[in-house]
Amino acid sequence: MLAAAGFLALLASPLHALEPPARPAWPDSFTARLAALALVQSLNAELLSHASATLTLDRWCAAHRLAPEGSKILAERVTGQDKPADAAMRGVLKVGPDEEVKYRRVRLRCGERVLSEADNWYVPALLTEDMNKQLDSTDISFGRVVQPLSFRRQTLSAKPLWQPLPAGWEMGAPLPPAGAAPLAVPPFVLEHRAVLSLPDGRPFSALVESYTAEVLAFPWVEGR
Repeated sequence: MLAAAGFLALLASPLHALEPPARPAWPDSFTARLAALALVQSLNAELLSHASATLTLDRWCAAHRLAPEGSKILAERVTGQDKPADAAMRGVLKVGPDEEVKYRRVRLRCGERVLSEADNWYVPALLTEDMNKQLDSTDISFGRVVQPLSFRRQTLSAKPLWQPLPAGWEMGAPLPPAGAAPLAVPPFVLEHRAVLSLPDGRPFSALVESYTAEVLAFPWVEGR
């Protein structure tokens, strides 16, 4: 438990999303805010109920037509910003001070839209040689590379980073006034922190995933 707490503290600083392509404007109305709330909650539920965030984003991207048909999630690697595994991280991964732990920071992209940014610490000794080569030299996402391991995912925290409607709105709390400008959505809307483990229970990856406003980047349908 202390190790998990240290892991959460280590990841306290947020990632910073790149400037995405223009996102379709949604009206700043109660209906649009309610739809945004429901969609973020739906994505959260999908992520919580599936082991692979990559495959979940594949489905989300296709269902909401965020990229050309057939597009798959690719991992755009971010270099030069390494975060070495400290004692807390090693505790989460259950490895000693001398065992190698690698770090991979990526932006998960579907077409031109970055749907998620992630920090990932993993134990290369628990992966196959081919998996390690792919992680070192390709833009294939971590979840897709390690899918043959039949891993399970333990979510340590799932936190909404945006509340389109105020707490208590369903009980009559004051609503934001409708605005003439488009609905303002912050760069990140949802954050997950999780550990991936082998079928025998050994953890091999710890990660934080920050989901961007681009998960809502599809046109608003008038009269919805």
